[in-house]
Amino acid sequence: MSRRHLRHRRPLLATLAAFAILGGTAAAAPAATPAAAPTTASPLRVLDDTYYQDALGKSGTALKSALHEIISDQTKLSYSQVWEALKDTDEDPANSSNVILLYTGRSQSKNSNGGSVGDWNREHVWAKSHGDFGTATGPGTDIHHLRPEDVTVNSIRGNKDFDNGGSAVSGAPGNYTDSDSFEPRDAVKGDVARMLLYMAVRYEGDDSFPDLEPNDKVNNGSAPNIGRLSVLKTWSQEDPPDTFEKRRNDVIFDQYQHNRNPFIDHPEWVGSIW
Repeated sequence: MSRRHLRHRRPLLATLAAFAILGGTAAAAPAATPAAAPTTASPLRVLDDTYYQDALGKSGTALKSALHEIISDQTKLSYSQVWEALKDTDEDPANSSNVILLYTGRSQSKNSNGGSVGDWNREHVWAKSHGDFGTATGPGTDIHHLRPEDVTVNSIRGNKDFDNGGSAVSGAPGNYTDSDSFEPRDAVKGDVARMLLYMAVRYEGDDSFPDLEPNDKVNNGSAPNIGRLSVLKTWSQEDPPDTFEKRRNDVIFDQYQHNRNPFIDHPEWVGSIW
């Protein structure tokens, strides 16, 4: 019952109580119904009402087009700025002096970044040779798909597509590779899939960069494609977004690029588009 209705009830309750006292059979007035606690909109509901409002209710190519328009509004970083950004986006929640490396899962000092063995460097999850965009401001510096990784493991992954199978990767338990593909550890399989699919929506060939698209192949070489799509979809389903991935999306949105990976907020959109 609303407060407005309660105010109208109070005079009537007081009158009834007075009559009861005068009759010698006083009765306690019933307690007023407590007002309902105000409801707070969830963060996702707020995003849907604002950031994603033009995408809601759409599917397939219409959804992909709407999301492209939304996430293309971003602040672009230089490649040197990526170093400092990754120290925030991938910070170890248990040790603020460290970052978590994508494939190895190792917690490592933020300051041990560089190009030497044992350092961590900037891994392009969408290999920069797939479309030949290099480290140019844009896809080459988009931190939604750039992650800290051990220099040696990064080199082993190289520009391989993603697929299941292969031999164990030395120094990176749970990762496997063969001549043309790389399989990340289970805890980040969905992360990898959603990063790649973000890139496919963000870069559609209308900003001087190639139109990046996933396909169901490996050995894509320098073509602006990456695979294997069927495997990526499975990974996204089996490894849904966790707290680390969601926090990372928020930090990128709030502090750096001011755009989001929609597949972290709405994993179901993966199946709706592909």
